Amino acid sequence: MVAQPSPDKVARSTRSRPFPSSAPPIPLPLHRRRSLSSSSPVTMIPQSQSSSLQRLHHVEKRIVRVLELAGAVMEELGNSQGPRTDAVGAHCREFMLAMKDIQTTLREEIKSACEYRPFEKCDYSARIANEICCKKLEYVIEKLDTMQQNLGQSPDDI
Repeated sequence: MVAQPSPDKVARSTRSRPFPSSAPPIPLPLHRRRSLSSSSPVTMIPQSQSSSLQRLHHVEKRIVRVLELAGAVMEELGNSQGPRTDAVGAHCREFMLAMKDIQTTLREEIKSACEYRPFEKCDYSARIANEICCKKLEYVIEKLDTMQQNLGQSPDDI
């Protein structure tokens, strides 16, 4: 048995249909009210402008949108006056495009995470630079020692 929402929740969660119709508005559950009224097409963030975590966060938002679309189709199919084919078709098209984008982004992220990066944490260049600096310091110390010896051997008239 399905619990019916209280009348004030139903009044707050009703929305008007996007297409003119003589049917009364469909009450939406409270957790789905926020974004179905503004259905915007799903857009992808260019990879060069965002980090991997930002792209994955965007995928998460698109997954939520896909679930909202699936719920809207289910509501439309359960409509007592019969489903509106144009609304069902529009939701299904947006659903399929979003799923394709989600799949593509996730595939790219998995591929990027699995790439072989042999020199990613390599400190070879830093170690070589450090060794070169040490050799230069040894040379300078050697020259200073030589100068010190020359000063010790020289006559005091200088």
